[in-house]
Amino acid sequence: MNAIKNNIIIYIACLIFAIVGIIYGNAIRSEHHFLRVWEYQNIIILLIGIPFLFWQTKANLPNLMDAHLSNKQRFLIPLAIGALFGILDVCVIKIGMHPEPYTELPPFLQPFPYSLFLYFSGAFEIEVFYRLIPMTLILLLGKWYAEGKYFNTFVWVAILLTSIREPLEQLPDGDYWFVGYSLITGLLMNYYQAVYFKKAGFLASLTVRLGHYLFWHILLGIYVQYVELA
Repeated sequence: MNAIKNNIIIYIACLIFAIVGIIYGNAIRSEHHFLRVWEYQNIIILLIGIPFLFWQTKANLPNLMDAHLSNKQRFLIPLAIGALFGILDVCVIKIGMHPEPYTELPPFLQPFPYSLFLYFSGAFEIEVFYRLIPMTLILLLGKWYAEGKYFNTFVWVAILLTSIREPLEQLPDGDYWFVGYSLITGLLMNYYQAVYFKKAGFLASLTVRLGHYLFWHILLGIYVQYVELA
């Protein structure tokens, strides 16, 4: 029960952080015509994820702060993996494709420090609906079907299905090489997220995405806002 209690506390803390971001965003909305601000209905929708926090052990998944896992497994390695993908995107897209200074923040960037709230909330939402809910359901089904005889097959089905979803939904327009780049890097990052979700739990998969967002959305946004637009 302590593990489930910790799951719920951490999940609610993430929701509170997102609510603070909504309040902050609405407070500065008049200063930035391009500001992206969540609605409170996003918070209500995210409550759907709470029941799945009770089923992590039943699905052979680590709880959010599983005592058997080190913070290196849960945070440090996933953060480094995500950071590599973020740095790669900055090099290919910003440095390679758009070296000229921006004249305003592009749609994928937001003013700092508001960007911390928005992109954490966005990462949390994606990981709830792309990892926590679908992978828990598939693995619970794998435990039930034939009394778990094919559980490893269900694991790989869950990893592959959740790896391909976002890259296909987010395919960009542009040259074939860029579409291919986006598809391959998207598949790889989502694959590592799914693998680390199975190995080290929800916070590990979330940390991979946060590592990517740290460079691609937040640090790049700071550079554009305070250097290119200064």
